[in-house]
Amino acid sequence: MEVDSVLVTGANRGIGLEFVKQLLRLPKPPHYVFATYRDEKSIQALEEVKEAHKQTQVVLIKMDIEKTKEIENAKKIVEGIVGDKGLNLLINNAGILKIQVFREITEENLLRHFSTNTIGPVMVLKEMLPLLQKSAARKTLGMNISRAAVLNLSATLGSISLRSDLIQAKWLETIGYRTSKAALNMAMQVIARTVKDQGILVVNICPGWVKTDMGTSQAMLEVTESISAIIETLQRLNETHHGSFLDRNGNVIPF
Repeated sequence: MEVDSVLVTGANRGIGLEFVKQLLRLPKPPHYVFATYRDEKSIQALEEVKEAHKQTQVVLIKMDIEKTKEIENAKKIVEGIVGDKGLNLLINNAGILKIQVFREITEENLLRHFSTNTIGPVMVLKEMLPLLQKSAARKTLGMNISRAAVLNLSATLGSISLRSDLIQAKWLETIGYRTSKAALNMAMQVIARTVKDQGILVVNICPGWVKTDMGTSQAMLEVTESISAIIETLQRLNETHHGSFLDRNGNVIPF
């Protein structure tokens, strides 16, 4: 996989941090990796990764995806570095999961999930779109990761049509999370169709149930395993995958 520049949201831990690590270990790593974080107290691991990889310029950016001004500022930073080359790849990773069963659900819980897991990625993509367009314009044929692409981290739990009896009962406790991911899937379907003639590949991928702070130690997958599979899948994507909802191995998940 050859990409010149990548922006990873929520890059200070878990899946986002692992994306940064594995991108930097590619045979031809990106020239620029923009890694966003929300809390300055949580970036030690990112700083260590930055210091260990001098071949790539790793740029740490404070950006809460729920704050418009911070998204706008992040865009200015990225644009100031990549210039007319634009941004190759946006990885919308930042998200939350707060367990609350239906009988106890609050408006606050639902709105927080929707704000972070749905609105945030949409607004980040909206702001970064001109940079993705610049990258896409440098090539004229097809869609692929090396031209311009958006990867949204979604979840199988956001599938409406997937047979409910295949999903463990305990995931009924995540109504806010699941609803927000279903909304993310729809939002990115609309966006994919909106930009379909601009050469920007848009896909949603479920990383699986991963051992992270969000996924907990009960999860089935190590984060290294999940992200290595996604990176392998990204290299195979083309225009036939535009607007798709996939698992980490590239298999289609029903919406």
